[in-house]
Formats: sequence, C-alpha cells, structure tokens
Amino acid sequence: MLSNIVGETATLIVRSTFTAHARSVIHVMSERDAIEKTEGYPVTIRSLGEDLAALGVTKDIVLLAHSSLSSLGWVCGGPMAVVMALEEAVGEKGTLVMPTHSGDFSEPSLWRNPPVPKEWWETIRNTMPAFDANMTPTRGMGAIPECFRKQSGTLRGNHPTDSFAARGPLAHIIVGNQPVDFPMGENSPLARIYDLDGWVILIGVGFQCATSLHLAETRSDNPCKKTVERGGPMTINGKRRWVRFNDIEWDDSDFDDVGAAFMESGMVRRGRLGCGIGLLMSQRSLVDYATRWMSENRE
Repeated sequence: MLSNIVGETATLIVRSTFTAHARSVIHVMSERDAIEKTEGYPVTIRSLGEDLAALGVTKDIVLLAHSSLSSLGWVCGGPMAVVMALEEAVGEKGTLVMPTHSGDFSEPSLWRNPPVPKEWWETIRNTMPAFDANMTPTRGMGAIPECFRKQSGTLRGNHPTDSFAARGPLAHIIVGNQPVDFPMGENSPLARIYDLDGWVILIGVGFQCATSLHLAETRSDNPCKKTVERGGPMTINGKRRWVRFNDIEWDDSDFDDVGAAFMESGMVRRGRLGCGIGLLMSQRSLVDYATRWMSENRE
C-alpha cells in the first residue's frame, strides 16, 4: 500500500473547502518525537543534499516539491535547512517550485472543516484582507513552503487561494501569470512545469499531495467534470475586491489509487531522505499517466 511507502505520520485535519485540492493536512510531530525518530546523527543540509543526489535530483532542473518536515526526523536548521538543501540540489540554473496555497482566503460558504455560520459569510467577504503575496500566510502547506515563500528573491504568484512560489531563472515563467480562473488548469504554473519538462518530488508525503494530478483532472476525458464558482479577496486597480472565479470541482479521492498504479509503472524513483522516504518522478510522465488513468477509471 502507498501508506507503507511514505511511512506512518500523525495528521490533523483543519479547515477545508468542498473542493478537494484545498483540503489542509498538517503533519504533527513534537521535537522530542523527531529526536527519538532520528538514528545516529542529526539530518543536515549536507546529508540531505547527498540523499537528494542519490535519489536522482540533478542540477539545472525544474523541481516541484511537496513536503513534510516531520518525515525527515530532527533537521539541524529545520525548514530553512531543507529549503537550502533543495536549492543547492537544483543549482543556480535550476528552479525550485512549491505550492503556497491559502485556502482560508476563499469563499466561506464552501468551508466544511469546520464550517462557519451562514450569518458570517457576507461579513467575511466584505472584510477579509486582500491576498498579498508577501504577507498572506500559507495554510496547511507545512513549514517548508512557508519558509520558502518568505525567502528574499522567491517569487510568489498572485492567486488568492491557489498560489505557487518559485525561485530560479524560470520562476517568472512558471508563477508570474497564473490566471484567476481555473488556477490548476492549462494556463497554470502546473502546466508551465509540464511544458518545461519539470520534476516532482514527494518528501515524506503521498500522492494525495501531488497537485499535478489536478492538471490531469483538467485534461482527462470525464463527462462528470463540473465547473463551480469560487471566490477570494484581491487587490484590483489599487482597491480591495471580492473576486469570483470559475474552477473545476476537484476530486482527490482516488489520488492514492492513481499514485499506487503509477508506482507500479516503474517511473518513480524511491530513496531515503533523512529518516523518511522521498519519491522523484517526471511531472510530464505523472500527468500523462494520470490523465489516461482518470479517463479510463473514473465514472
């Protein structure tokens, strides 16, 4: 089972919308737990770099990283060290990308875990601060993307709910022009990574976290796909506005099934990262495989 591949990690579910990709999952582990999990010496920038190289991460690539800090054990330097190790792994000519979603800057009527009273909805729409790429925190993404998006020189897209951040020579191409409508679709950062023949690394997380599978959903031949209206606060022409936009009604209920089948294809590299497991794969191969799988298996 895929859960055996990525290891057992305690999780806490926090607020989510009905759209599946907005579900927030935070991996919970105390520092004492991390110390006890770590055998031998602490995990360091250097040891992570060696693990990343052994896994197959090479210089000059575009790399989309999904991560769980707790999966790595006790890391000397915490999320900062992981970000530095990833940046060193792809090199100065490579581009590192991470999801920096902010699901709580979204349409309140769609919040489910927990919901808020209906009487609050209009107040939230009218008063929630406009999304700010520099100030708005991520939600449910974990410590590593939050650290990465704050780093000087990292470029974050301007989507109120589904932004990505990137650092490197191709950062602007990937995240600079994300559309408000269909933020995971054909004009999204995910599609630009596909065009650039980028890679995906799963650091201690499963395919449930692989946002590239939403691009596959967009491309799959599925007559049940629905378009829904969502919303979020943005700054338009210098003024704060509540912006409504179109999106697909995402469904990640079978992402683990897609991932398990893709693992069997032999196109995934698996290796140790710190005290956990890393999975490395071509994003184009993953999206193409998942597009076919969803077209054939989704009713």
